[in-house]
Amino acid sequence: MKLDPLPQLLRMFFTDWMVQQRNASQHTVKSYRDTWRLFLRFVAARCSKPVVRLTLSELTATEVIAFLHDLETVRGDTIGTRNCRLAALRSFFGFVATREPELIAQCADVMNVPTKKAPICAPDYLEPEEVQAILAQPDRSTLIGQRDHALLSFLYNTGARIQEALDLYPQAIRFEAPACVRLYGKGRKERISPLWPETVELLRSLLERVPRPADAPLFVNRYGNPLSASGVRFKLACYVRAAETITPTLAAKHVTPHSFRHATAVHLVAAGVDVTVIRSWLGHVSLETTNHYAQANLETKRKALERVEKPKTGSPPSWRRDQSVLDWLDTL
Repeated sequence: MKLDPLPQLLRMFFTDWMVQQRNASQHTVKSYRDTWRLFLRFVAARCSKPVVRLTLSELTATEVIAFLHDLETVRGDTIGTRNCRLAALRSFFGFVATREPELIAQCADVMNVPTKKAPICAPDYLEPEEVQAILAQPDRSTLIGQRDHALLSFLYNTGARIQEALDLYPQAIRFEAPACVRLYGKGRKERISPLWPETVELLRSLLERVPRPADAPLFVNRYGNPLSASGVRFKLACYVRAAETITPTLAAKHVTPHSFRHATAVHLVAAGVDVTVIRSWLGHVSLETTNHYAQANLETKRKALERVEKPKTGSPPSWRRDQSVLDWLDTL
């Protein structure tokens, strides 16, 4: 009796294709692994059998579509997460098509499952005073508070993604002028971000208090283990709740570590920094992503209107005299 090829193909996909041939990052491998855990359990439940008894022929496009629908309606995942899960499934079936020609039709059906378009909303960013209110919350007299203050300040300075910051090693930091840090983003893309003198001092003080090997993560918990993204989100939520008493506008915002990246981008745009420089600063692949932040800042739009219409002596520009225009701007 011929054994079903699913177990062997999955093993080859992860160990041979993703790790050895594609040299995919550890984060990509983990993301794909989690997708397949969810998908196999979902199909097994629909077929009323254990995962170990599933066959490749049962992993059809119909099951993929049902799985994606379940992600959105039952698990409450976003469209972006849904599309990432689909990408992981497509990658596997593209791999299978090259090794099992008789299954090309089944693989093609899965490959033809479309990604879903998501609405593009203006990024919800933090105002400078809101950032400062959050940064003021950690008790810097304690080791945990000093670490958290340094981490959040680093996120705001560099616009780093949370995992980029948590993967930071001391050897990636240049403390001498001009101070900078080497970050590794999505797809193992490397970029160099400048560091403010204040950030350099915070990182240096943290290392003096808790020395770390040059090739070990800088931000660790009380046991010396690397911080997790979920742990940072939990601590940040506590600081935001405390900061709401100082800056009530924070109560209406969903603040995550990524909010600091949005804030960095928008504040750089408002300061007049060229978008191509901001693109390099944040490690964006497409300039369109960076331009998205240029549309988010209301003050930037007001300044643009000032430049379009030169005010007459002693008279404000017409758009300032027209309350309807002001009302419209406030809705953006």
